[in-house]
Amino acid sequence: MIVPSSQIQRPGIRAAMFVDFDNVYSGLQAVDPAAAKVFAEDPKQWTSALADGAGRDASRRFLIRNCYLNPVIYSKYRVYWTRAGFRVIDCPSLTQRGKSSTDINLVLDAMDVLSGPVGIDEFVIASADADFTSLIARFRAADRITTVIAAGPVAFAYREMADHVVEANDFAAILTGSTADAGAGVLPRAEGRVPAPAPRKGAAAKEVTSLVRSSAGPITGAVAAHRALTAEPSLKTDWGGHGKFGAWIAQLGNGIEYSPTPPPGWVWDARRFSEADLPQEAEARSAVEEHVTRVTDVPALSRAQFRQVFVSMETVLRQHPPNRNELTRAVRDHCVAAGHAVSRAAVNFVIQGLTYANALTEEATAMSLAEAWTRNVEEVCRLALLEFDESEVAELRHWASGGLLKQGAKPKRTKPEATASAED
Repeated sequence: MIVPSSQIQRPGIRAAMFVDFDNVYSGLQAVDPAAAKVFAEDPKQWTSALADGAGRDASRRFLIRNCYLNPVIYSKYRVYWTRAGFRVIDCPSLTQRGKSSTDINLVLDAMDVLSGPVGIDEFVIASADADFTSLIARFRAADRITTVIAAGPVAFAYREMADHVVEANDFAAILTGSTADAGAGVLPRAEGRVPAPAPRKGAAAKEVTSLVRSSAGPITGAVAAHRALTAEPSLKTDWGGHGKFGAWIAQLGNGIEYSPTPPPGWVWDARRFSEADLPQEAEARSAVEEHVTRVTDVPALSRAQFRQVFVSMETVLRQHPPNRNELTRAVRDHCVAAGHAVSRAAVNFVIQGLTYANALTEEATAMSLAEAWTRNVEEVCRLALLEFDESEVAELRHWASGGLLKQGAKPKRTKPEATASAED
């Protein structure tokens, strides 16, 4: 039976995907070799996950799927991509330095699609290469949704230009099938297409309400979040559909209030306390810290919090080296128990930087982790075009290392790092 074209429904977002194979594959190799293998050999699996990830009322239809790869190095993967419905474009090295023609081919094809007769709603660029920033700007100027899949450090202008960014660890979670433990926001959703869920007041709500009601004062958001997730582990995906912890707290009502400031964020019973009762920051933030945390994504932790993260990470790694998601949770919980509450997002960002630096090993010490993280922060500042004099650099290192590096000391480079600059 032939179905008339008028009866064929084509719901969803019309999308076009452009994959810089070399960039993504090499980036994933540094983060998670198993995920890199799935990326290269089973593109159908993760493209299907992204196709279904546009929201409950919409899905993506990838009308165009282009993969750009160097045939000299990666020709063995071609068959997997052609079988998955991708158009594979060979981009051999054109210079002695090994620079391929991927960038120019991808940009030309993307601009042809943008100006073509088919109205594409969303452009998906799988690459952490900041050279595509201008291309993303063109998409935005044409009022198109833009999604970047990054498997390495992302330049901040590139990140801010895109509507959605799928980070390296989240993409690895999609590839390895562990999205349930990857935290909120693994799959970007189309704006305005997902109705807000009804408020949920289950075991977690009762637990947090009871904790706040019986506390002798405001409690940190990390402690409240930990108790909520212990009572209802399912909340860790997207906080019951509210996306963020603060939004979930807001729907509890009954006088339970939350404020993200002063760090690390506080929850209190408004019937007994007010914002005037919130503790003041124990450590004044320097101009360097303020500058770095405002311009980059480096978490605004205090020196004591950074130190605790490294100490907790050493302990967790020595006890039983967990996988990425378990490590984030275990370190967060260890910090909370030690009296230095640090959000899971902040721990995850530090772990991501240490992963790029190949610093997460069973033999890692708090000092080696602090040195690797400090080098990462300096590189992040360089990519953000931040300039500091010698005294400010010394202050930056002292803060980022949690005080483990003495004022003026330079972090040691104990072994070659696999960090790939977002500008490469």
